[in-house]
Amino acid sequence: MPPKPRPRVFLDANVVFSGMYSPEGAPAIILKLFVEGRLRAVISQQVLEEVVRTIGRRLPEALPSLRKLLLSVPPEVAEDPAPEDIGFWAQLVHGDDASVLAAAVAARPDYLVTGDRHFFANPGIAEKSGLRIVTPAQFLECWDEDAAVG
Repeated sequence: MPPKPRPRVFLDANVVFSGMYSPEGAPAIILKLFVEGRLRAVISQQVLEEVVRTIGRRLPEALPSLRKLLLSVPPEVAEDPAPEDIGFWAQLVHGDDASVLAAAVAARPDYLVTGDRHFFANPGIAEKSGLRIVTPAQFLECWDEDAAVG
C-alpha cells in the first residue's frame, strides 16, 4: 500500500507561537508532526514575520529555537496576498485575520489551523473560503481519525 500523502496545513501565527511557548498541548504536537515530516506546514510571509516579532517581544529566549526550526525544516512560505484579496476577505474577518485568510485561500491547504476565534464566529467564512478551518485540538482529532482509517 502506498504511503498516505502528508497533509498541507496552513498554520496561523498563534499556533506557531503557542507551540514554541509550551512543549505541551496541541500546537506543540503539530509542530512536532511537522518536524518529523508527517505533515507539510504552510505559512505566509506575514505570518512568519508576526511569529518572529511576537517571539522576539514575548519569548526572546526561544528565538534561537525558532531559527533552528526554520533553517532545519523550513515550512512552505506562501506569498502574501494582494490588497484586493485582503479587501475581499475583510468583509468577513477583520484586520490581519483577513490577510491570513486570503493567504490561506490562495495556498489551498488541506487545513487552516488557528486558535483565533474570529475564524469560528462566522460559519460563512469556512463555507465561502472552501477551507477546512480547525483549532489545533480539532486538527489533532482529524489526524487521529485519518490515522485510524489509513
